Amino acid sequence: QWGGKRKRKFRFKNPLISLDATVIDLCLSMYEWAKFRRTKGAVKIHLQLDHREYLPCWALITDGKTHEATVAKTLVFEPETVVVIDRAYNNYEMFGSWTARRVWFVTRLKENAVYRVCERRSPPKGSNVRKDQVIELTGIQAGEKCPFRLRRIVVWNEEQKKEIVLLTNHLTWSAATIGRIYKDRWQIELFFKALKQNLCIRTFVGTSENAVKTQIWIALIAMLLLKYLMMRSSYDWSLSNLAAMVRMNLLTYRNFWKWLNRPFHEPERDAPALQMLLLG
Repeated sequence: QWGGKRKRKFRFKNPLISLDATVIDLCLSMYEWAKFRRTKGAVKIHLQLDHREYLPCWALITDGKTHEATVAKTLVFEPETVVVIDRAYNNYEMFGSWTARRVWFVTRLKENAVYRVCERRSPPKGSNVRKDQVIELTGIQAGEKCPFRLRRIVVWNEEQKKEIVLLTNHLTWSAATIGRIYKDRWQIELFFKALKQNLCIRTFVGTSENAVKTQIWIALIAMLLLKYLMMRSSYDWSLSNLAAMVRMNLLTYRNFWKWLNRPFHEPERDAPALQMLLLG
């Protein structure tokens, strides 16, 4: 579940960012400006999740037709940043640009990728790594757009009972570390799931583009506030419980911070007001 207490998973100090997008479906007859497919409407949330605290650090709301790679190519990352993406972001021109600027990426390799194996490395014993290869892209366009050596790493996914083929431009970290980095990308999927389940972005108050985007921005801000409350509280909240309890207690008159730390304790009674003492 997204939003829990984070434990340090990696030894490296590089910023680790997951980049992904999620689609919010809309009724085309009510949201004519959001045409996605012939009979469907949608908007898309593009988001970067910082893995230090699993918090969003950048977001963009576009129409549903805007491709993920189109947005990714406009982004600028600091050197040594590690960006984790899925196959929708496969763009060799972008990979070449990132590698030239020492921006590292971890993604899934396309099934139709054409490459030449330059070096075979021995997988660590007892790990889920099946293959660790240094490759060069040999496709006519791919080789020109990304002329750098890359790594093809095959890992075994025990839950899905299948092999996952990863691609990265980082040549020195262990294959097991690369596999764990890609596995941690699941946190951005959990964030999107939590956003849709706990905040109202499936039904909208207004039908204009501005109304829909405003409601999504408010939901994203609310997620940050809920995460802040979870970090401040000594009580072990889950995101869903905190969101529900805050909603229920919005009109309750009591000390909020005391309630946040001890939500199921009876509130202390305040001293009688001075006016009541005079009347007594």
